[in-house]
Amino acid sequence: MHDDDPGVAQLQRWQESGGRWRVLTRTTDTVVIALLTCDTGEEVDRLSGAGPALLAYLGDRDTSEDDITPALPVRPGPTAVVRDRDISGKPRNSRPRDALGRPLEPGAPGVLTMPDDLNPTPIEALQQAQKLLDDGFPFHAHEVLEAAWKSAPPDERELWRGLAQLAVGLTHARRGNATGATRLLLRSADRIGPYEHSAPHNIAVAELSAWARTTAAHINENHTAVDARIPRLTRPAGPK
Repeated sequence: MHDDDPGVAQLQRWQESGGRWRVLTRTTDTVVIALLTCDTGEEVDRLSGAGPALLAYLGDRDTSEDDITPALPVRPGPTAVVRDRDISGKPRNSRPRDALGRPLEPGAPGVLTMPDDLNPTPIEALQQAQKLLDDGFPFHAHEVLEAAWKSAPPDERELWRGLAQLAVGLTHARRGNATGATRLLLRSADRIGPYEHSAPHNIAVAELSAWARTTAAHINENHTAVDARIPRLTRPAGPK
C-alpha cells in the first residue's frame, strides 16, 4: 500500500496542506523531491526516497501540478529522465493544461499558460490579472501577479506576493481544495493588510484583505470551496 510508505505519506500531507513539490533528480530506484511553498514555489525542504512505493506513487509526474493518476507499476528505464525543453534548453512541461492550470492528458485541447519571460508594469499586471480573474482564469492571474512580484521594488514585494497568493487561493478554491484555499487566502490577507495606509497603484488593499479573510472563513466553515464573487484588485478611479 502506498499509504504505508513514510515518503508517500509526507508528500501527500504536504500537498493536502496546499504545498507544491518538484522532482529534482530521479533514477530507476531513487528520487529527490523539493518541497515548495504553495504561493511562490520557494524550496523549504527536500524529501529523498529509495522505496518502490514512492516511485510508484510518483509515476511519470515531475511536479505536483501533474496531478493525474500515476502510472503503475514503475518500469525499469534509463537513469536519466528525458524532459521536454524549449529552444533555449530550459525544461518545460509539455502537457496541456485546463483553465485552472491542471495538467490534461497528452494531446487534449488545453489553455495556454503565461510566458516565462512575462515582465509587466504594475498597471499592466493589475489590468491583465483582473481580466483573467473575471474570465475565470485565477491560475493565470497568479502567474501575472507573480511576475510583477519578482520585479517589484523591495517596499512593494510583500504586497505583490500577497496578491499572487490571493489568486492561488482562489485557484485552490475553484479546484475544490478547501484546505489549500483557506491557508493561501489567510496568508494573502496577512501580506496585503499592512499596506492599507500606503497602497501603491490604487490597489484596493483594505477591500482585498477583508475579502480574503471573509472568503477563507466561509470555506473553513463549510469545509468546501465556494463560488465567491471575484474581488476588485484596484479601487474605482476618482473624478478628474
